[in-house]
Amino acid sequence: MRIALAGAGAFGEKHLDGLKNIDGVSITSIISRRAEQAAEVAAKYGAPHAGTDLAEALARDDVDAVILCTPTQMHAEQAIACMEAGKHVQVEIPLSDSWADAEAVLKKQQETGLVCMVGHTRRFNPSHQYVHNRIVAGDFNVQQMDVQTYFFRRKNMNAKGEARSWTDHLLWHHAAHTIDLFAYQAGKIVTANAIQGPKHPDLGIAMDMSIQLKSQSGAICTLSLSFNNDGPLGTFFRYIGDTATYIARYDDLVTGKEEPIDLSGVTVSNNGIELQDREFIAAIREGREPNSSVAQVLDCYRVIGELAKSLEAQDGWS
Repeated sequence: MRIALAGAGAFGEKHLDGLKNIDGVSITSIISRRAEQAAEVAAKYGAPHAGTDLAEALARDDVDAVILCTPTQMHAEQAIACMEAGKHVQVEIPLSDSWADAEAVLKKQQETGLVCMVGHTRRFNPSHQYVHNRIVAGDFNVQQMDVQTYFFRRKNMNAKGEARSWTDHLLWHHAAHTIDLFAYQAGKIVTANAIQGPKHPDLGIAMDMSIQLKSQSGAICTLSLSFNNDGPLGTFFRYIGDTATYIARYDDLVTGKEEPIDLSGVTVSNNGIELQDREFIAAIREGREPNSSVAQVLDCYRVIGELAKSLEAQDGWS
């Protein structure tokens, strides 16, 4: 399996590190906005090609599939371009920044029959897989999820503290993780509400947001997001259920009393990104739909689209 990676920033390297652990996978092309970055990352991971234009990778006959870690605003268009070129594609979260674009990606996947997967990593973290397995077995039902997504990001910086060429978004990016995970664990979302704080004068985005969700099962979710939090950074999930309470912190899980839960044996790796990439490769090899396919996550973007319209209307009130 020969992979091209577009977007050689902090998250791109996380994928490359995960791919190193998968048998039979080679990196054949690295695409980045800056030629020097593409060349540096290509040399580090042994890719024979580096460039600045995705079209270069798509034209190569030594590329079977593409992983897109590019700016949000490019995701949908690039995912469609990959499939039009006959390449399987995994696009990092979010799939798009509009409901119409999300629908267009699904339409192209249905036309081509290629694997099109979206990087909803929470489905793959061992912590959330443990909870999901208990739900599927009938041993646990979600009654409420309380989620905090907190960063300190008042400038366009990535996870490595490097300058970004694009602006991140609490709703279309960070909330997408939780909205999809809540539906994955508790059922289709039937009610969604949101409010947001003031927009940053330079970035033009809301820096604080609160979202409430309800699923068809009756479970509820409260999600708080902030780019203003100067403290523990990341996303923390509290599952309150009928038989237990769990707190998930990325790949780690504890009970509501902070008792560690042994996740060994849940998956072949404790790295959610690697597990996500393993699913992508396996789906291509086995000719099947992957977990977190564009079809499976599409409803998340319906909900986000509705919330975006609601927030726009609220802006009109002020």
